Amino acid sequence: MNKIRQHIYTICFAIILGLVCATLLTAAAEFTRPRQEENKKAEEIRNILSALKIPFDADTSPAGLIEVFEQDVAEQTLGQDEPLTVYAYKPEGSDAIKAVAVRFAGPGLWGPIKGFLALEPDYKTIRGLSFYEQEETPGLGGEITTVGFCGQFEGHQIADEQGQWGIDIVAGGADATGVNEIAGITGATMTCDKVEEMINTIIEALASKREAYVQ
Repeated sequence: MNKIRQHIYTICFAIILGLVCATLLTAAAEFTRPRQEENKKAEEIRNILSALKIPFDADTSPAGLIEVFEQDVAEQTLGQDEPLTVYAYKPEGSDAIKAVAVRFAGPGLWGPIKGFLALEPDYKTIRGLSFYEQEETPGLGGEITTVGFCGQFEGHQIADEQGQWGIDIVAGGADATGVNEIAGITGATMTCDKVEEMINTIIEALASKREAYVQ
């Protein structure tokens, strides 16, 4: 009988301990949720600012990033049919748009890839590119987030010499000499192909609305 009671006690203790731990974990998650959401928003904003080339200190707090964003960036909607959201860089005190950024996303090789493409006011020249989510292989596809890859886009066009909309990420990069051509990452052709596809999808959406908003 004592053994039975001991087993019952052990089982009850384990159940109660499990419930207490689950409650504490749930409470901790709810307590930190606002901070996690703020950090997530700040990371997206950091990438918008980076793509738009808006200066900020590397150690700026999430609240500070949000302040810079709200001061210099305005969210706008292009078009009525299938509206497109863009982030317009209008420095405080200026009425002129200095650049615009648009979000792009799509499936990568191992998970979703998300980022921002920024354009000059002509809606044709690339100002910057940044990625804020990716799960590609480190040292291969993961190199899409590096300055070496993203920096190539700056100054390039989102259309070729014949006016055909879209960029071309060239495998190996040996022949990336066109105005819209970017050198690909060695060993990461599949990731580059997927990045090219998702960027060209958003370029096509922008191109259909460009004439009404180009400066």
